[in-house]
Parts: sequence; C-alpha cells; structure tokens
Amino acid sequence: SVVMGIPSVRREVHSYLTDTLHSLISELSPQEKEDSVIVVLIAETDPQYTAAVTENIKALFPAEIHSGLLEVISPSPHFYPDFSRLRESFGDPKERVRWRTKQNLDYCFLMMYAQSKGIYYVQLEDDIVAKPNYLSTMKSFALQQPSEDWMILEFSQLGFIGKMFKSLDLSLIVEFILMFYRDKPIDWLLDHILWVKVCNPEKDAKHCDRQKANLRIRFKPSLFQHVGTHSSLAGKIQKLKDKDFGKQALRKEHVNPPAEVSTSLKTYQHFTLEKAYLREDFFWAFTPAAGDFIRFRFFQPLRLERFFFRSGNIEHPEDKLFNTSVEVLPFDNPQSEKEALQEGRSAALRYPRSPDGYLQIGSFYKGVAEGEVDPAFGPLEALRLSIQTDSPVWVILSEIFLKKAD
Repeated sequence: SVVMGIPSVRREVHSYLTDTLHSLISELSPQEKEDSVIVVLIAETDPQYTAAVTENIKALFPAEIHSGLLEVISPSPHFYPDFSRLRESFGDPKERVRWRTKQNLDYCFLMMYAQSKGIYYVQLEDDIVAKPNYLSTMKSFALQQPSEDWMILEFSQLGFIGKMFKSLDLSLIVEFILMFYRDKPIDWLLDHILWVKVCNPEKDAKHCDRQKANLRIRFKPSLFQHVGTHSSLAGKIQKLKDKDFGKQALRKEHVNPPAEVSTSLKTYQHFTLEKAYLREDFFWAFTPAAGDFIRFRFFQPLRLERFFFRSGNIEHPEDKLFNTSVEVLPFDNPQSEKEALQEGRSAALRYPRSPDGYLQIGSFYKGVAEGEVDPAFGPLEALRLSIQTDSPVWVILSEIFLKKAD
C-alpha cells in the first residue's frame, strides 16, 4: 500500500544512504515489509558509480532485495536535458539552478516509476532517520482524514522529506513540475499546485491559505529527521533539523534496572551517561584511553538475563567503542557461590577475571556488544564496560539495554 521513494546522488564528503536504509528497514514489522516498497533512485549518469552503489546495496541488503522490499533504479543519461543552457533565476548562481533543476527531474522520475506500485507514495531523502512505527502511523493518519480531497500529508516540516501523496495524484503533480522544473524549487512548485487548485484570485490571501490547508495537512510530531550535514550541492553545509522530531529515533525505548552510573570518561556538553541509561538521550564523551570505564552499579543485587549496547549513531557513525570488554561483578555472597557450585558450573572458572573481581562476559564488535548472562553468576552487583586500548575517536553510547531475569 505504501511506496517510499529515495533519490540519492553522489556527495563529495559523506554518503548517508545505507544508514538511511538501515533506519527505515529496521523499523518495519514483518507485515509492513510485505505491504511496502522502498525505491532508491541513483540519480547519476556515471555507469561505474551507479554500478558500485548498486552492488553495495545488494551486498548489505540481500534479503530485502530478494523479497522485493527494496528496489534500485537509475535513469538513462538521456533523461536529463543540457544543464549548461539554464538561465539564472531568483539571484541563484548557475550551479545552484542546475542542482535544483536536476532535483525536480529526479523527483519526477521516481514518481512516474512508483505511480503504479502502491496506493500511497511517500517522498523521502537519502540522509534521514525514521521513528519507530512510522509506516503504520502514516497509513492510519491517511485513513483517518475526514475527506479524500487532501493532496499532501506532511510527516516532517522540512523541505521534501516525509511528504505523502495518493498515487492517483502523481500524474498531475509530475505534469505540473515538468512544466516549471527549470524555474523554481520543488517546495515552491508544490505550493503553486495547491494555489491553482483551490485559490480564488478574487478573494484575499487568508481565504487562499484556509483553502490550501484542507489540501496540505501536517502530522505532529515529525516521523523523520534530517541528519545529513554535507549537501549534494558542492560546498553547501546543511544544518536543517526538524524541531518536532525529538531524539527518540536515535535510540530504542528500554527500561533498565535502577543503578548508579559512573564513568572515567569526560562527558561532552549535556550528553550524560545518566540520561542515556534513563533513555532520555545518548551518552557522548571525549576520546577514551586504555583503562577508562563505564560502570552500572545496581542499587540491589539482581540477576541479569541479557545485555545489549550500541555505540555510534546515524549522525556520528564513527564514534564507536573499540576493543572494549563487557564485565560483571557477582554479588559477594557465600550462599550464591554455594548455589553455583551445587549446580556444578562455577562460572568464575570459565571467564577471565580482572584484579578487582570482575568477570569478562563479552566484548564490542563493530560498535555493538550483546549476549546472554550465565545464570550461574547469580545476583550481580555491577556491570562494567572496560576500554582496553586508546581510541582514535570520541565515543557515543546510543543504546543501553540490561534485561533482568524473570
């Protein structure tokens, strides 16, 4: 029922495309994956570049390509006109006019391709992050509209991100854009479509705005956040952020057991470990050195079933924990030791022990540490992340999940 279109172009500094796809796909349920298609348009005419990006997507998302959830398309070089003949407008230099003109054509190509594939079409960008349940939220909001007359449902207040259209309207939209694609950017053209449809030249601007509001309806809070900093327009730094979005999508919602948290790392600004543990934000710290630690000391000894830590996030994917071990401190209780020995599996013998009594039960790999906690440990006093070597980068701890045993 929903087709999501993502135009992607070569960026000089950093590509966000695969992070965006990870974000979109990870928030889809199995049923939603059956009911949606994500179409990536590689809007470049260099066949080597197009092939390289395609192969990378196929390697990273083989199941999604195979199932049909993810499609990758690219236009013929002959689709685009001669951009050197464009005239300057609105005081924009030639390069910017070329950039926005090509962007309009990219959107048209995607819409024409997607038109027959679903009931709704959602326009996205290749440098965003999505909130949990975004697809079901969009569908239910569309179905709740009291009138079928709407033309655009907005799930982000920024640019052309998170804009939903009925597929039946795409022909009209594409025809209009193709008439004026050289003249104005897409968001202005969209507003003009609404004006042409419902505004009466004999009435005032307020009346026009009221009429347009029936066709263009905004959903709050936003479901998508713009995370790209380096624009596809060379030299342009894009710091747009959707203030309605919040930070929920940068971490998962978990409830952790009550604990005192501490770290030897120097915290950056207000991104504290306490906030990360309480799911209010992520933890961000300056460059770690060997011997640094992040510790969670429980207010009362408890049994843990499993742990999950994710470092880095979509905005700062390189700020990860490297060569860092996960360690637990069993509660120093003779009775619990006796129980473990009676079960015939003294955990302490099977795990490396630090000089201060912590047992190593896991480590970070590609920024993630996860695993089950051996029940033979019994109740635990604390869990600690121990950094073994100096790191070349800052560190973000974006997700902390400690699951108590039932």
